[in-house]
Amino acid sequence: MSNTIEIRVPDIGDFSDIPVIEVLVSEGDQVKAEDSLVTLESDKATMEVPSPAAGVIRAMKIKLDDTVSEGDIIAVLEVTGDAEQSEDKAGAEKKEQDAAPEPPKGEPSPATAPEPEQAIAAARPEAPAEEATVGTAGDPSKVPYASPAIRRFARELGVDLTLVTGSGNKGRILREDVSGFVKTVMSEGASAGAAGSRGLGFDFPVLPEVDYSRYGEVEKKPLSRIKKLAAGHLHRNWVSIPHVTQQDEADITDMEDFRKANAQEALDQGFKLTPLVFLIKASVAALKKFPQFNASLDSDGESLILKKYFNVGIAVDTPEGLVVPVIQKCERKGIMELAAELAEVSGRARDKKLKPQDIQGGCFSISSLGGIGGVAFTPIINAPEVAILGVSRSRMTPVWNGKEFQPRLVLPLSLSYDHRVIDGAEAARFTRYLASRLEDLRRLTL
Repeated sequence: MSNTIEIRVPDIGDFSDIPVIEVLVSEGDQVKAEDSLVTLESDKATMEVPSPAAGVIRAMKIKLDDTVSEGDIIAVLEVTGDAEQSEDKAGAEKKEQDAAPEPPKGEPSPATAPEPEQAIAAARPEAPAEEATVGTAGDPSKVPYASPAIRRFARELGVDLTLVTGSGNKGRILREDVSGFVKTVMSEGASAGAAGSRGLGFDFPVLPEVDYSRYGEVEKKPLSRIKKLAAGHLHRNWVSIPHVTQQDEADITDMEDFRKANAQEALDQGFKLTPLVFLIKASVAALKKFPQFNASLDSDGESLILKKYFNVGIAVDTPEGLVVPVIQKCERKGIMELAAELAEVSGRARDKKLKPQDIQGGCFSISSLGGIGGVAFTPIINAPEVAILGVSRSRMTPVWNGKEFQPRLVLPLSLSYDHRVIDGAEAARFTRYLASRLEDLRRLTL
């Protein structure tokens, strides 16, 4: 017996020349029994043709936009041993049905008569209940025109198909249309606050308008341009990235002694030697050790872009709001050089003199609130980066050295990371490694 079978178009009623709107497999693909191979679409219904058995597709006899009729060959399947037995069993059952006496004329055969619910379902296009959305219930003219496979794909991404414009024949929604919709919404930048509720599963209730003056005196003050631009960016990042924050501490007693010992040399050159430059150097060392933190998700969401350069963004507090200038190629610069550049770029940020290239190309960001206070916080990731380090105020605390308590200067660290890319164990190792470099500056030379 041959171990290959021809998969043909099944009984599709009185229709012929039905267009093929989707080809779901290719030659060489491994399929299971009942896996969908192609999607056909008549004027009244959409149907997927399943594989009758498990095996390997050896030849595809049709392609996208072909037209087929009942009995046409779809594919040649090389079946497995189990599948051959299933085919033999199916053939035996068919012989038994052929040998069974014919029912009286006008009365349907018990083996073929459909249940009432099945008959109704077969006569209408597939429209799963989960596709119902506001504005479409009870109105067939507004049901999205898409195949079952595309509906499943949209549900996996949380996309409302009523918001997607189809580019296929007669406005049919294709896979590319769904992917394009997602990319458009995610790249809207400043308008992400509004886009967040446009079909990606972020359907938040609209905030009610409140007349606050009913309760007392008020003053309306417009947001600065920087805050308005940042608002959409921050909102998009917060709702679209699964944030987790890892907390740790670094003993920076020795680092602070070293900084103070060299502070005057920096002042003589016209800038301050701040703890932030040591954080930059330690972060670069940690990014080299753990390259997944120096990365970005590809636009397809299925691969990681690992960067071989180390550009660090520094959050700067300005009168107009928060800006994040980027210091380029930090791995090539020493402590003093970084301190000088940090002072220069921070000054330009406060004077609103940053250029577009000054805030582009970042790999990793640092937000330091140590000069203000606090013990910990959760910084929002600056997408497309996958992690950001938050730094709070250092404090003197007693630390047990095995014999006695000693006063040590401890710096709180808060690392927010994208859980799609980074696991908790990796984040814990990253912060511990970074802290160890701050605790012993000699390690930065290794």
